[in-house]
Amino acid sequence: MITGGSSGLGLALAQAWGERKARLALVGRSVERLEVAAEPLRRRGVEVLTLAADVREQEQVDAAVERLTEEFGGLDVLVNCVGVSARGRILDTTPEEFSRLLEINLLGPVRCTRAAMPLLLASRGSVVNIGSLAGKSASRFIGAYPASKFALSAYTQQLRLEMAGEGVHVLLVSPGPIAREDAGSRYDEEGVAGLPPSARKPGGGVKLKGIPADWLAEQIVKACDKRRSELVVPGRARFLFAIQQLWPTLGDWIVDRMTR
Repeated sequence: MITGGSSGLGLALAQAWGERKARLALVGRSVERLEVAAEPLRRRGVEVLTLAADVREQEQVDAAVERLTEEFGGLDVLVNCVGVSARGRILDTTPEEFSRLLEINLLGPVRCTRAAMPLLLASRGSVVNIGSLAGKSASRFIGAYPASKFALSAYTQQLRLEMAGEGVHVLLVSPGPIAREDAGSRYDEEGVAGLPPSARKPGGGVKLKGIPADWLAEQIVKACDKRRSELVVPGRARFLFAIQQLWPTLGDWIVDRMTR
């Protein structure tokens, strides 16, 4: 079951698991977009169930899981992939904007995980939460996004600790910017007035090459197969995370240099 499964990384994950002959349940708000995404998979012989649901609405999430149970009888992997990013100075970011991003980036996975957990307990399956490097190290001009992803990182760690004795695997994926066609232009009208040009770029201008979604999807599937706890891409970002914990001033200097 993949939320945000109609495009981007979610669709790439569907394709990766589809190649392994998994049965797929793709979740998104638009049934039309889901069906467009599902059709090429079905032509390759993959069984795909499309579930229209908004992860901000518990009743819709519950209904999606109920339909999945009726169709497939169980669940092996839940991927909480749906998410939104933002741009803006932190003091210009309103409480309402924080609430909007937390609603989708944190509470969406919370709702889906709670609804799917009885099935995952039965299968001793996996929860995969798609976080971000920004969920480990915040940078400038990306509004409420880091706070929402830091919260998801903490939730994932707590879930991992509490479910370890129940046989449920929990994986946190923390990638850098994912390559996309609208990179560098998608924030032209979204709170970037008065911000430096770097704010419009992927990751708020972080000096990292965009990660191909299909390559990242393969790494996630492999990490899930091996029941790893975390996947950080690029892996060298782990050094920055360690530095920021041990020496925050140096960590801030590195982040500042990497995002100008």
